[in-house]
Formats: sequence, structure tokens, C-alpha cells
Amino acid sequence: MNSKEILAVHRNRKFSPNHIGNDDAIFSLTAQELEKLGGKVQLISEDDFLAMENVSHKLIFTMARQKEVVKKLQDLEESGVVVVNSGFGIENCFRTNMTNGLVSNGIPYPKSFVVPTSYTGDEVFENLPGKGFWIKRGDFHAIHKEDVTFTYTKKEAKEILREYALREIPDAVISEHLMGDLVKFYGVYGTEFFFWFYPYDNNHHKYSEYESINGKSLYHTFDENKLQNIAGESARVLGIDIYGGDAIVGADGSFHIIDLNDWPSFAPCRDEAAEFIAKRIFQKFSQES
Repeated sequence: MNSKEILAVHRNRKFSPNHIGNDDAIFSLTAQELEKLGGKVQLISEDDFLAMENVSHKLIFTMARQKEVVKKLQDLEESGVVVVNSGFGIENCFRTNMTNGLVSNGIPYPKSFVVPTSYTGDEVFENLPGKGFWIKRGDFHAIHKEDVTFTYTKKEAKEILREYALREIPDAVISEHLMGDLVKFYGVYGTEFFFWFYPYDNNHHKYSEYESINGKSLYHTFDENKLQNIAGESARVLGIDIYGGDAIVGADGSFHIIDLNDWPSFAPCRDEAAEFIAKRIFQKFSQES
């Protein structure tokens, strides 16, 4: 088998809040598995990738998040380079894009509104059921704790929007608060791999204070196969192969996807996941290169 020359663009540490070591681990394991499959992997950082004037590699896998890097990846894809996850899929996972993409494709998702951070009205809040609101920056993933904030009142919510505006965040997603069990999942599209668990039971969450808002797990019964299918469909419509996310499972067994990420840490299952991730990447490289 001829060796495939593969460029691996890692994620900058500022995009791995509380998960720097875990992100490093899954990326390194994936590179090792790709080499077992016949790849020759060159690991570089996002900053080094941006500094490259000419990218000769035709096969790239990446956990990158920096917007300038994502744009460069997209340009390379349009010229015929194969990138996993696709730069277009990575951009689709920015919060506003994700919300619009999932809702427009019929994925169960909390009732939500996308607003400019200059919004000062009341209508959005009055049209969201339940007690309290989730305010989430729309232009990107959560980097700071305040980028995903729960508020009990409209006044608090408007203060968060004002703070976003001061940080030059253009838009935000305002969502209803759903009661139920928080479930975290990881998957690799096009494979049988799927892993889910209760993050609070395993002390695995970026921001542990959310547990006091969501409450202890009550272990509501739900259809695990349906969750896997919906999670996979979510990844498909957003255009990513390596994914993870969060869902809220209600007392009646229904669930809503509340987040879908391109290439999370896979921390509780990375030894098993790395082989599936590498096989999916290699499959994409073999099909499209």
C-alpha cells in the first residue's frame, strides 16, 4: 500500500476550555491509528497552518476552530483537497448556524430565537415557555464561561446580551430551558460507533455549575437507538463526520439535541473511538482522493 501523505492540523488550546489534555489525547491517538492504516502524518498547529504559504498536502484531518483557519480549509476544499472534518461542517457547528441547520432539517431542538446582541425587546422572552432562558453566543463555540449562560429573568438576559455586544459578538441564540436528564454523546458518522453517558455522574462537563441548573440525573427511560439515529442525522445535515453533543431527555422519554460539536474530546471512550475515527478519515481519503 502506498503511503498517504496526511496533514494533521491540531486545535489551538484556547478553543479547548477545560479539555486541553483530552483534545490532545484523541488527536494523537487518531494520528497513530492513521499511520497503522498506511498514512504518513505530519502534525502542525493552527498557527503554523496559517503561516504556510503553499499547502501541498491533498489530505487533511483537523480539529481546528480558528475562523481564519476554517476559511483556509474551505478554500483548499474548493480546490480539491479532502478535509475531515470539512471546514464547511466546522462552520456549520457555530451556534447560530447549528441552530438554524438543525431546526430547518426537523431535528428536535429547544424552542429558540436568534437575535442581534443589540436586542432589547421583550417579545422573544415572552414567547419562550418555562422558567428561565439560555443565552448563548451565536457566532462561535463557547470559549468563556459566559458564552453559555442561564438566566432566570429578562433583565439578566438583557445584561448578558449587552456584555456580548461589548465583546463584539454580533448575535446570540436565546433558548427555552428544558427539564430533564442531560445526556452527552459521541459518534463517528458512517460507522457503528456511538457512546453516550450522563456527564454529571462522571464529573465530565466543561462547566460543572450547570448541574445546579439542570438538576441531578433522574435516568428517564428513552430509546437509545433513536438517539443514535437522530445524532447521526444531525451530523449529516451539518456536514461533519466526527461529532459529539448534548441532549435533554424528558420524563416521557422524548429528547432534544441542545448542542452538536465538530470533533469533541471523546474522553470517556477515546481508546475505542480513535480506531473508528481513523477508519472513517481513511475511508473519506480513499473515496475522494
